[in-house]
Amino acid sequence: MVGIVIVSHSQKLAEDIVDLAHLMADDCPMRPAGGMADGGFGTSYDKIESAIEDIYTDDGVIILMDLGSAVMTTELVVDDMKDDDKIVEMVDCPIVEGAIAASVVASGGGSIEEVIEAAKSARDMEKF
Repeated sequence: MVGIVIVSHSQKLAEDIVDLAHLMADDCPMRPAGGMADGGFGTSYDKIESAIEDIYTDDGVIILMDLGSAVMTTELVVDDMKDDDKIVEMVDCPIVEGAIAASVVASGGGSIEEVIEAAKSARDMEKF
């Protein structure tokens, strides 16, 4: 099953997004990678790398990020993993809606391409 990593500047926010998505897709492998090692705001290379490694399977992992430096830090991790021949994809989408849509498709056995498409489809979701 495709795994999902949530990268946020806030540890609590990343954890809560995972908890919310698990309400609809409890079996989807998801890990939060939020905040710094001391719990403060920021993004941690080590947390992102560890979250990916923790849930990685041959089906791959997608990563959803909140803001600018979360994207930059995630890019560094993904670039460093290219030599490992791992399937790790960053997805540009709204982090909450994308996480929910992607986790539902992943838990249904969707391919990484289908999971990415589900996350990206959240860009066009109307709230009312």
